[in-house]
Amino acid sequence: MLAPIVRATAEQYPEVEITVLSQERMADLFACMPANVRFHGVDIHRTSLREIAGGLDRFDYVADMHGVWRSRYIRIRTALRGARVRTIHKGRINKFLLIHGMVHKPLKTTTVRYTDVLQKLGFPLLYSEASCIMPQHTGGNGIGVAPFAAHQGKIYPLDRMEKVVEILSKKGEKVVLFGGGRKEREVLEAWAAKYPGVVSVAGQYSLVQELELIRGLRVMVSMDSANMHLASLAGTRVISIWGATHPYAGFCGIGQQESDCVQLDLKCRPCSVYGNKPCRFGDYRCMDIAPEEIIHKIYD
Repeated sequence: MLAPIVRATAEQYPEVEITVLSQERMADLFACMPANVRFHGVDIHRTSLREIAGGLDRFDYVADMHGVWRSRYIRIRTALRGARVRTIHKGRINKFLLIHGMVHKPLKTTTVRYTDVLQKLGFPLLYSEASCIMPQHTGGNGIGVAPFAAHQGKIYPLDRMEKVVEILSKKGEKVVLFGGGRKEREVLEAWAAKYPGVVSVAGQYSLVQELELIRGLRVMVSMDSANMHLASLAGTRVISIWGATHPYAGFCGIGQQESDCVQLDLKCRPCSVYGNKPCRFGDYRCMDIAPEEIIHKIYD
């Protein structure tokens, strides 16, 4: 979600040199940025925070877009060296009220919260969501399916997602499956072997290559997950499936429409901002969505 904001900032302030500090695995997201953007990748499992902070250049400004204890340590160290520092306001109180049913309205999006930090530093950003995404290939071909997410509360039941894949296959669609870990790859490869016109690209491409592949799709079916944001960055329409989490928390993909969010209207939703809490009923009834509803949304 940060990448399009960095791009927009670099383009509107070409005289400013921007360094993005993040984990090494995020480098591909910032590989095709304007010339005034540099990516500084670190391995937080092998390098101490003291070493990371000590290895940084002196900065005039520091925008803490993460707001966790690691970034807090780094911003304090840079402030002591003279940097003007501002941090993201995550709106935790409003999110608490949302997940406890006290309010039910869209909260400020994370991308807008990023721009707020830049504004506080003296870099107001004029941008539209359309200007922050990659232009999609004309006449996109194929349907992407990314059935996994970081937490159980955000994963549509795999037997139902397989049914979605089966229906798309019977319709003659080209279906491209996306995933990450070894167990995920095993599931997706089994689906690809079972249904005509279905291929799995899990673990086969770099992030840059996956982005280009997603950019050529007609639509992506995804959970509230990284793949939703990759598709959003690529300018590809996303049919996103929401369970324990909710678009109102501010994490919907940039440029995506709420009408493309598939979700049930339950009083217990959302029960979590990130989907990392077990279902209080034990059955994840928020994911009791018929495969046909997702198919209908794809062709809507």
